[in-house]
Amino acid sequence: MSTLRPVRGAHDLFPEQMREHRYVSDAARGVAALYGFDEMATPIFEYSNVFKRTLGDTSDIVTKEMYTFTDKGGDEITLRPENTAGVARSFISEGLAQSTPLKFFYSGPMFRYERPQKGRLRQFHQIGVELVGVPAVQADLEVIACGARILDELGVLDKTVLELNTLGDTDSRSEYRDALVDYLQGHLGSLSAESRDRLERNPLRILDSKDEGDRAVITAAPLFTDYLNEDSQTFFAELRAGLENLGIAYELNPRLVRGLDYYCHTAFEFTTTALGAQGAVIAGGRYDGLISMMGGAQTPGVGWAGGIERLSMLCGGALPTPRPVVIVPVGATTRDRALQLAETLRRAGFRIDLSYSGNMSKRMKRANKLGACAAILLGEDELLRDEATIRHMDSGEQEAAPLASLPEVLARYK
Repeated sequence: MSTLRPVRGAHDLFPEQMREHRYVSDAARGVAALYGFDEMATPIFEYSNVFKRTLGDTSDIVTKEMYTFTDKGGDEITLRPENTAGVARSFISEGLAQSTPLKFFYSGPMFRYERPQKGRLRQFHQIGVELVGVPAVQADLEVIACGARILDELGVLDKTVLELNTLGDTDSRSEYRDALVDYLQGHLGSLSAESRDRLERNPLRILDSKDEGDRAVITAAPLFTDYLNEDSQTFFAELRAGLENLGIAYELNPRLVRGLDYYCHTAFEFTTTALGAQGAVIAGGRYDGLISMMGGAQTPGVGWAGGIERLSMLCGGALPTPRPVVIVPVGATTRDRALQLAETLRRAGFRIDLSYSGNMSKRMKRANKLGACAAILLGEDELLRDEATIRHMDSGEQEAAPLASLPEVLARYK
């Protein structure tokens, strides 16, 4: 008989892990709101063409990693591997072009079939922001500042480095593409078969290759910065000056690229050395060509995504477990009153755990196991006096208190 287990690369999230996830997503949600980003959610699955068109038919995600299936209606469906494409699809299908600028925050699961490793799962979770409809550099600055502020709120900004590069505008990118192809043509023998295939269809994707031979060739490849026209240079200079004005430190990384053609100008990553090989915790950039490539009107956009698993690891692991107040009814006739009291205290804002069965010793052991801060002992004699006995678990002290005054007596544990 086979043992039931989760699919490889998909994990159950028990309360401790959920607290860590919620800590990251709630902090991000709160900070994003301060920057005017409202939360939205796209479907977990989309028509496969949404991702094939946006991620490119030569990308690893499309060729190797997408979870794709045919549904009962015969449509090819894909579990979302990332969320920017879904946001762009939503912008087009919901007719939002007249509502720009739009500022969205999201949080949720994504799916990629890849080798599971520390901080990278087949079902993983991301937070992210997208700012759609603003061509000016102020949008890039606001998006980056929001990411930095979230990391600061989580207490991990000092564990990261903001790496920055420019990809230039469409004209600069085209000129760079030609130079890159000329360079790579001279190193065909050293490129992987996959990169030789990409050279014909999308040479910029070679810059994202993980093959060691490809990486060695790319080391001496031309740089985007050597092919920037005046507009692109001005945009990048304004971005750098803006970050310095905001006090956001950065390091230039001329090898930081986005291989897909709809990306332009800003590319950035907040990276860390605290998680081993998986260094990027937030990655983003400007994608002015994405929405028009998908069939919508020409619309600029900039955004980023961050991995919740990696961010929670960077935060340092388990968070304190919330401590409940435990109600211990003593005797069968006190159970109904215990239920009523539990509801009253919950409405007053207390975390209440109700002891269900067992003798007093077992119930108190369970209260200790739960990390209870206090136990309310509710016996028949106490009920006759409209009282309860409160045991303060840390000190072991006990006191009697009228039932009506319990919220005030327990106020320190709220």
